[in-house]
Amino acid sequence: MNTNADSHHADSEPTTLDYVTVENDDAPDECAIFPRDASDDILSTTWITAQADSFVSLESMR
Repeated sequence: MNTNADSHHADSEPTTLDYVTVENDDAPDECAIFPRDASDDILSTTWITAQADSFVSLESMR
């Protein structure tokens, strides 16, 4: 596993990301961000989540 954020091959296509918002009843809502075209095996290890107080709407930042 490569954890170096600066390692991107110049000749490769950029990764398209997708997201889903999980509305939890008993915990803060979460936003999960992941590669759009990843296989199930890749998705199990290539994602990031943020709780509701860690992200804002795009409109509020414009």
